[in-house]
Amino acid sequence: MRITDFLKAENCVASIASSEKEQALRELAGAVDRLGLDQETVLAALMERERLCSTGIGGEVAIPHAKIKGLPSLAAAFGRSERGVDFSSMDNKPVKWIFLLLASDGASAVHLKALARISRLMKSKELRERMDAARTGEELFKILKEEDEKLG
Repeated sequence: MRITDFLKAENCVASIASSEKEQALRELAGAVDRLGLDQETVLAALMERERLCSTGIGGEVAIPHAKIKGLPSLAAAFGRSERGVDFSSMDNKPVKWIFLLLASDGASAVHLKALARISRLMKSKELRERMDAARTGEELFKILKEEDEKLG
């Protein structure tokens, strides 16, 4: 599985405006609304997941994720917050990189595989440093794609 199997360039946001978790998630949910998903349904599912346990994994990275009934395939959005977003991360640091993942309610194995791939990719300090220089969503996507291909 490759990141580009479920993330598209048009779903990458170079600069998330909000430093509040719910608003930042709303911005990224808006990036996947092209799939015909109701933004409020997506946001509610993401916030419910956040209430269970923060998806801030440390290293300035969060991977908010949720299952959406009837979603035909994995969907994702990726964004950068230059100001940082408080995700109550494991390391108590603000999140700069937010990788939103949505899966069908019946796709547990694929969902877990995608989460593992994202986590592995986002642990790369080199990747995050390269992405710091990106100015557009397309540039972020290109860097993610190149680094994902290196993982094999």
